[in-house]
Amino acid sequence: MNGTLGHTGVLLAFAAAVVGTVVLLVALVRPRPGGLRAARIYAPLILLGGVVAVVAMQRALITHDFSLTYVADNNSRSTPLLYSITGMWSALAGSILLWGIILGIYVTAMVWRFRSRADDQLVAWATLVMYVVCAFFFGLMLGPADPFTHVSGAIPTNGLGPNVLLQDNPLVLFHPPMLYLGLVGFTVPFAFAVASLVTGRVDEDWQGETRRWTLFAWTFLTIGIVLGAWWSYQVLGWGGFWAWDPVENASLMPWLVGTAYLHSVMVQQRRGLLRVWNLSLVIATFSLTILGTFLTRSGVIQSVHSFSASSIGPLLLGFFGVVLAVGVGLIAWRGDRLRSPGGIDSPLSREGAFLANNLLFVLFTFVVLLGTVFPLLYEAVNSGAQVAVGAPYFNRLVIPIGLGLLFLMAVAPALPWRKSSADVMRDRLAVPAALGVVVVVGCVIGGIHGIEPLLAFGLGAFAAASAGRALVLSVRGAWRSARGVGASTARAILAGWRGFVGRANGGMVVHIGVVFIAVGLTAATAFGQRGTLVLAHGESGTFAGHTVEFVGTRVVRTPSNISQQALLRIDGGAVFTPAISQFGTGTQAVGTPAIDSSVTSDVYLTINSIPAKGGSWTFGVVVQPLVMWLWVGGALIVVGSILSAVPGRRRRPTDPVSAPLGAVAPPVVPEPELAPAPEREPVGAGEAP
Repeated sequence: MNGTLGHTGVLLAFAAAVVGTVVLLVALVRPRPGGLRAARIYAPLILLGGVVAVVAMQRALITHDFSLTYVADNNSRSTPLLYSITGMWSALAGSILLWGIILGIYVTAMVWRFRSRADDQLVAWATLVMYVVCAFFFGLMLGPADPFTHVSGAIPTNGLGPNVLLQDNPLVLFHPPMLYLGLVGFTVPFAFAVASLVTGRVDEDWQGETRRWTLFAWTFLTIGIVLGAWWSYQVLGWGGFWAWDPVENASLMPWLVGTAYLHSVMVQQRRGLLRVWNLSLVIATFSLTILGTFLTRSGVIQSVHSFSASSIGPLLLGFFGVVLAVGVGLIAWRGDRLRSPGGIDSPLSREGAFLANNLLFVLFTFVVLLGTVFPLLYEAVNSGAQVAVGAPYFNRLVIPIGLGLLFLMAVAPALPWRKSSADVMRDRLAVPAALGVVVVVGCVIGGIHGIEPLLAFGLGAFAAASAGRALVLSVRGAWRSARGVGASTARAILAGWRGFVGRANGGMVVHIGVVFIAVGLTAATAFGQRGTLVLAHGESGTFAGHTVEFVGTRVVRTPSNISQQALLRIDGGAVFTPAISQFGTGTQAVGTPAIDSSVTSDVYLTINSIPAKGGSWTFGVVVQPLVMWLWVGGALIVVGSILSAVPGRRRRPTDPVSAPLGAVAPPVVPEPELAPAPEREPVGAGEAP
């Protein structure tokens, strides 16, 4: 029954997507009253089909219906309920089903959001693109990625259970859905980009319509990446959080290009520049999500995250090629309409800094892409010979780019549009730059050496102070604004929260979060220490200034696993329990670390070896400073993204690019949202994505 119900849902979603595509095409080619509106009904049908399929899969997993091959391979009677639920995205076909249901949610939400503009050809073409993408992914589930195939032969009495790494931490419930909400969400701006090119409406309107959709997708992708790093840190037992694994890179690349777009789109909206560039970034972001799906699900790479080999690979690669060809072809076709009326007036301007920022993000993406696909290209050219690209390659090339981005994060928010001057830059950046220098001097005095860590800490302080300055001005401006209309002091203080909302001010919170992550990464990787302790029961050892006492052992049995734990007391305080667990019979044992985490440092403990009978145990110890800053920084980025989506004060448009520069008098108006005019601060001085 579950298989029949699931197939019915997938078939309904696929049929609705195909019929919706045909109906929209006919209505666009042969317009008739109400033709475009009639195609809206197929979006909720796609979602309904996806919901039916997901309900069938979850019912099969929870009830242990081993008549389905997917359930028999990824579930067992001893699997806890939580990991039975997450089993839906623990393997290839189920992950495509998750992709499909999220895609159905997005297309239905988009149709509902633009329901009053259903007769608008821009919206109609965007809906058609969404239907085509839905048809492709649900079509995969009717073919090589069918999650509802029946077991051939006798139905097993028990299943194999999930991968041991996928039933050892509850983050598996959150990380993949968050990641997919981000990756799939970029389909919406891609659809509108294609629609704008097809209809010839290549002005800035479509970007305004999709800004929050893009920000929504980017925010969820950020959450997914940060949760993935946290999951790796808590589960894999190697004491790290980012290994430049190909699947990690597959999610990072669209994030990088999407971040570049969120910056550069402001230049087009404010100045009418970078039209081709922005369209290229949107198409590249979506293309990279498809490429990442291919890398993850085709089995062409070896990764702790990747799924087994499958015939789905050529189809995904072909779809990636079609997306890229259509995007590039449409941009070339509309080349004449995409020309900007002018250029950047001065490199020392907001738009100049954003362009430099974009070039660094794209270079970052290219470095990651090359390191990820080079082993595949090498193997294809050299008849199966294999080569690996490791962390040294990425670190050597990425660290200078990251330092450059930190510098631009500090400088760009202080630059006005069109052109700046030395006096303006000195007034705005003197205090943040001085704070950066003080931090570097303090680090040197404190015994920190190495040009890269010192630059990272100094530039991080510079960028954080620059963002903090913009927020202080904004909050002060909101308070003065409230006082200016007669509000009481208490109401004016409460009104100060408006200084944190809007694209500019939320962007500053995001920048501070990025600084936290940059500082945490630098400290943990540059100053982390790794070693081992060999201890018998009752013995103590010291490592990196910390004392570890081996208190004892215990065995914990649950219906799904047997866990052998060591009881270790750190610095005479709390007892922590690293463990080695066995999930089912015949499965590989998996280690679970124990982490003593604080604001200043983490002590990370693992069991390296257990003696056969008596004797001493060997424990891995990793001491890393400021790891908690990574998770705090991730939380700040999410908060800043939410604040960015809240409407702020609508700004006065910057003079068009064609206006003579000398004809524009320097305005003296507030820097951030809702702020009254501080001295010498031109329009938009605090604006950021």
